[in-house]
Amino acid sequence: MGKVGMGRAGVAGCATSSCLCRQRKFGIWATGHRLQRAPSAVHKHPWSSGTRGLEGAMTTTPQRLCLSSGDPQALSFPPGRQYQYRYALAVRLDPVAEPSPRGGWLQAEALLGVRRLWRDPGREELLRVQIQDLKARQQPEEAKGQDGAGSPPAEIALSPEAQAELQQPIFISWSSGKVKALYGDETEGALISNLKRGIVSLLQLQPHAGTTVEEDASGSCQVTYAVSNHSITKTKDLLSCTKPKLGFTSVNKIFGVQWQPTSRSQYVVKDGVLQSVLAEESHMVALALRSTTGVKISSRQQLELVSSSPAPEEEARRSLEDALVGTDGQHQPLGTASLPFRRGCTHCPSLVAYLKTFDGQRAKRDISQAAAAWRFQRFIQMLRGAKRRDVLQLLKRAPEEMLPFVVEAAVAAQSVASLAALSDFLDFSKEPKSLLQTFLYAAAFSPRPSKELLRLVLDKLDGKQLAPEVRETGAVALGSLVGKLCRQRLRGLQEVERGVEAILAGLRGAKEEPEAVIHLLALGNAVLPETIPILLEHAEEGPAAISAAAISALRRFPARHISSEVKRAMRRIFHEKRKSYEKTCRLAAAEILLDSQPLLMDVINILLATGEMETETATFLLHKVQSSLRADHHPARKIMKDIMGDSQINNYHHFSKAGISSSFLGPLTASEDLLSTFGLDLLFLEGGFLRKSVSDFSLFSHDRQLRAAQVTIEAQGMESMLGESVLEGEEETELKAGMSAVFFDVQLRPIVFFQGYADLMAKVLLSSGEPTSVVKGNLLLMDHHQVIPLQSGLQVVVKVLGGLGLDISANMDVNIWEQELKTSIHTRGSLAIDFQAELDAPFLQTTVRSQTEADSSIHFDTFLRFSSSPVLMCLQLREEQVPYREIFTVSRSAGNQSSTARKGRQGAVPSRELALHRDNSRACSLLLAAEKEA
Repeated sequence: MGKVGMGRAGVAGCATSSCLCRQRKFGIWATGHRLQRAPSAVHKHPWSSGTRGLEGAMTTTPQRLCLSSGDPQALSFPPGRQYQYRYALAVRLDPVAEPSPRGGWLQAEALLGVRRLWRDPGREELLRVQIQDLKARQQPEEAKGQDGAGSPPAEIALSPEAQAELQQPIFISWSSGKVKALYGDETEGALISNLKRGIVSLLQLQPHAGTTVEEDASGSCQVTYAVSNHSITKTKDLLSCTKPKLGFTSVNKIFGVQWQPTSRSQYVVKDGVLQSVLAEESHMVALALRSTTGVKISSRQQLELVSSSPAPEEEARRSLEDALVGTDGQHQPLGTASLPFRRGCTHCPSLVAYLKTFDGQRAKRDISQAAAAWRFQRFIQMLRGAKRRDVLQLLKRAPEEMLPFVVEAAVAAQSVASLAALSDFLDFSKEPKSLLQTFLYAAAFSPRPSKELLRLVLDKLDGKQLAPEVRETGAVALGSLVGKLCRQRLRGLQEVERGVEAILAGLRGAKEEPEAVIHLLALGNAVLPETIPILLEHAEEGPAAISAAAISALRRFPARHISSEVKRAMRRIFHEKRKSYEKTCRLAAAEILLDSQPLLMDVINILLATGEMETETATFLLHKVQSSLRADHHPARKIMKDIMGDSQINNYHHFSKAGISSSFLGPLTASEDLLSTFGLDLLFLEGGFLRKSVSDFSLFSHDRQLRAAQVTIEAQGMESMLGESVLEGEEETELKAGMSAVFFDVQLRPIVFFQGYADLMAKVLLSSGEPTSVVKGNLLLMDHHQVIPLQSGLQVVVKVLGGLGLDISANMDVNIWEQELKTSIHTRGSLAIDFQAELDAPFLQTTVRSQTEADSSIHFDTFLRFSSSPVLMCLQLREEQVPYREIFTVSRSAGNQSSTARKGRQGAVPSRELALHRDNSRACSLLLAAEKEA
């Protein structure tokens, strides 16, 4: 230990700090350690209620470490002595939410024998470690109307086989606190073998301060040591641990989990011999979006020296291998890190069993109801354990109305068997366009796509004559898949390279504007920094539609990728330095400058430029600035606030524009974990006709942002239809209206309502009045599987599945005679989240589960009357009542006994209508009153 822990007074009985060297010189070892009970130092189990806990543990008399100032390798187990320790383990698993059943806990106590068998001149020692008389207890069952508090813990009966395996010794190559290697029986059960690894982890320490990397049951982790007097404190950074990848998580971290682990161990050493260890570890795992859905994991190990007694002297051996040959039991080399354990599932749904009763499962379900979302999750679990032939049989036997559901579940399952069955079943030259689009969108929304899924999509799209709708959907799906794989750091995969090249080849070979636009939107889904120069070229040089698509793709990039080069290009577009640009392109360029770490001069120049703009464009931009001032999360808020202190800018001349265009941004809900916002942009032409509307629902959580839904409706050429003249400086455009949408950060294929006057008249006369479906289907948003090896050797597995049933439709109604325009967007959805944590021990299994469901329906309507002067516009955003339900379950199983406790709650969030602004309320009163009279 060198100079670590030395004091001027030395150790009792030693005149100087070199006493240990003198004792070694004369062959004297302190083998009869003086022990005493120290009630004040006893670490009572914090969860023991009415139990003995660890009060009987022995502790050493507090003394300073007696170590030579020149000896950094002072930790050792002397020869010819058997050291007996008392080992105690306590692990607890609790739900975070209240009210919920009491979680499951486990206590275990045993005696631990440690003896040195061999030592080489380099101070490497071979230790024999054996568990004896292990007793385990669990939480008592909850009596009816009680929670079990105050009841004595229930003893867990261990099978003779388990007792025999537990008593099999293990052997450690140990050098002054460092575990060099572990030997034991490799055929031993994983859970018992891991429990022994947890005990060995307590013997992993070093006698001097510093930071290093150690391997124990948790994996290979960075640890920091601090030494004070007779104690050593080890703090382990569990977030740094590396171990074989056993789980997965959603690419979008907003749909992932927050994991907050801590680990701290306290060692007491006397005369170079380990006296006691107290290791405490905790984990908080919860949904990023909702921290009350989660689990608390607490683990505590204690080792106390009880006695040391004479033992056979160690035999002279030439090497560690020779020493192992002479030992009892098995001694194959074992890894120090815990082995993965997979719990068998006795209640999981089986596809084979389902197929036997399949004829009775044809009932059509409303996907916006929670029951459908739960059914979707059960199908995913069923398909993940199914064989290829069974999945294919299901696809072939499914009735037409159920087939999209099965395809979505097969894509979400993403098993080798389900993807192979889809490859066999889907024929892109024959299947209905709607089913192919369902498959492609299911792939695009995959929370953690694999290279196999991307390869399947590429193979199905490659070299085939496809309908335009399928080809365009395939392009945006490729972009989404490529982007998500790159965020998983898989950019070097051959499939990813092939996907990127397919998008770029489509852009290079585009012969018409719509083809170029769709591939630019695909690049926006991919969000690849290397494609920014391509996007800039199309943004500056392309015609209006292509320029708008390229700028839209650039807006998808995080602020860190909006470089000075990108900002210079956006300035040229906004200020029209090289050529004239359509107003929507200029405004989009301005928004990039304002939203991405804005510069002071950019904000000032944009505000000054509004003085030379047309009234509606200037009004829109000024409202955009004002709404950013009201949004706490907006990156330009501070700069805007500083600029508004300048009266030369913040004055009536700049902010008194009389247009009807507007921009609104406000919060919908706010919690500790989540902020959801609603934004609405409305841009009008100078003649009073709606040019563009954008409604946006965004989520902000833990410094991450997700565009949950953004629907853009654009109308062009309305002036010519109503006989108005085109204003100077604007190009005459063809009569056209359409919609584009982004859901969960995935850009969808744009939809055209009508193109040209003849098409408009045909759709007006032949319209059925039915809305256009934008998205309808089931999405898997959360897919998380995390294995947490505890230092105690026990294992916790956290599983999360979150499914969403979504039905979004939109409609545009143009009344030429009344000069009215009505748009409506109706969103219905159901969310189901299944969060469960499983604790696995050799003699106990505990599961804590939280199931949450909610139904929601949102209506957004726009009503404009052009015949009024000024144009009247009414916006309505209504949210219907949101019913929700939560069920908390704690299950325990030990031996032949099992128990389950449940608690739940349900309620409803009242319906509401969002008040946008005062002018809108007045316009709605006038329009709705007139419509009611008519």
